[in-house]
Amino acid sequence: MTGFLEERSLRSATWQAFERVVARYLFIAGWQSVRLVGGSGDGGADVLATMGVRRWLVQVKRRKRQTGIQAFEETVSAGALYQADVLVLASSSGFTNDLRERQQSQAAIGINVQLWDVPSLVRFGEKLRSEAPVEQSPEDYELRDYQEQACQAIVGKWLDDHSGSALVVLATGLGKTFVAAAAIRRIANQHEGIKVLVLAHTNPLLRQLEKAFWPFLRKEEGTMIANGEEKFDWALLEQTPFVFASRDTLAARIVDGQKLPRFDLVLVDECHHLGAQTYDAILDELGVGDEGGPFLMGLTATDWRPDGANLESLFGDPVCKVDLVRGLKSGFLTNVDYRMFTDNIDWEALREERGGNYTPKRINRTLFVKEWDDAVVGHVRSAWDELAASGAKPRGIVFCSTIDHAKRMVDQLNAMGFTRSEALYSGKDLLPVDRNKLLWEFSDGQIGILCAVDVLNEGVDVPDVNLVVFQRVTHSRRIFVQQLGRGLRLADGKDKVVVLDFVNDIRRFAEGLHLQGEIEEDGPRRGRPEKIALGSSVTFVRANSEDLDGANFLRQWLGDAEAIAEAGEDVSVLEFPDPTLVPTR
Repeated sequence: MTGFLEERSLRSATWQAFERVVARYLFIAGWQSVRLVGGSGDGGADVLATMGVRRWLVQVKRRKRQTGIQAFEETVSAGALYQADVLVLASSSGFTNDLRERQQSQAAIGINVQLWDVPSLVRFGEKLRSEAPVEQSPEDYELRDYQEQACQAIVGKWLDDHSGSALVVLATGLGKTFVAAAAIRRIANQHEGIKVLVLAHTNPLLRQLEKAFWPFLRKEEGTMIANGEEKFDWALLEQTPFVFASRDTLAARIVDGQKLPRFDLVLVDECHHLGAQTYDAILDELGVGDEGGPFLMGLTATDWRPDGANLESLFGDPVCKVDLVRGLKSGFLTNVDYRMFTDNIDWEALREERGGNYTPKRINRTLFVKEWDDAVVGHVRSAWDELAASGAKPRGIVFCSTIDHAKRMVDQLNAMGFTRSEALYSGKDLLPVDRNKLLWEFSDGQIGILCAVDVLNEGVDVPDVNLVVFQRVTHSRRIFVQQLGRGLRLADGKDKVVVLDFVNDIRRFAEGLHLQGEIEEDGPRRGRPEKIALGSSVTFVRANSEDLDGANFLRQWLGDAEAIAEAGEDVSVLEFPDPTLVPTR
């Protein structure tokens, strides 16, 4: 088995893999907030990290010829751009004499750049302990009770049948990957030389999974990513103990008539996608379900497939199942103070409209006032001050619908002067280097609020976020849970997350009512807010006061809240209400 910092691994790595090796070394050696940021428009940074209060920037070069002066100058420029304290240039092919001379001359005037070549990295690796970080410091990776139970159940099923299966169903923020990696570490301890295949349907998810496994891997356990973006050697699939592969890449390999190597364990993330032809072909080729075939593990937040089929036919009953409500009630997620604002409802229009079986799109056009950004900013400021007064350090995300809207919200928030706000979005108008800087500054507290469009739905984990704002966002139940999950993760010193939902979709009200119904069987009562165990609450708010009349009306009108919450944009699910039921405002 070839370790991840051994010369053979370093020499054979793709440029993306070489960057990951450097990042993994930093993580294992004790750096914090290690992030891979390399790519087009990265401004010369490939890996960012912190050590104490000092920012580290690493530029990584994977090439055949020695790295020269130009790369040195790029690293220095990147350091200025990112305001880094420590600069590193890492190269798979060593450095020219000219570059080394430039390093010395620049050091004489206070510009220091560390040079890491393959021999340097090998030496670093030799100084690392062999054990996985979780084995070195188990107190830093302690499992909660439900995670420990799930982990033991997975290992137990594997011990019973090495060709069996296990399904883990955990809501966003409850640690699906953490549980899977912990269980696989325990299985690997009992099965020397185990080969593991981790499958995912998108490349960003694949990269997140590989990084999530770092705490559970020993120094000699290498990884690789097999996808359409990297020019890797297929022979490495046979040699690498932990392979993270794209569903589509492996499916294409099978279509080409090529064989896949044998694996002992196959982990499928977001396994509710199983049932697609591509997955079927891969699992058949791997011998999943056959005598002597690999053990199959599935991770998902929902145990129902998009085609409506149940996953039990593949896995049987889940070894662990914790939904959002149980996670809140049990204290596995932070307390949530969820406030749904009804100020935006056009109550007069509701009295004037009649009958029909209308789609959410049609209802929304009538129901909601379009512009009220000024009021939203005021509510955000109030929630920020409330958190600060409680002794918390406020950190917020505002989810916006468009880039222009996010920029307007930033201008209005910054005009208030209580914190620094910035807009974060994808696309050519915001270069990767600028996006990386914003995330770095948000992570270390220089930015207080990010106004985000799409890009924070998944893949960015800032556990100490304690203010989440939904402002003019299109309803999607999946995205809603992802966005809400940004604030639900537990963190030291974090008592709760305040969620301000400035609703502009009838399905979002239905979502809130359904959440209430799941938590409290009886629904809202006068004088009694909807309380979840451990101090969480779901309330409807109008003009800074609890709006029980509005909540009662919406519950009565919307009826089957869950069905409406799940309805598509053009599905006729609702009639306009009897005007006599509409509260007087």
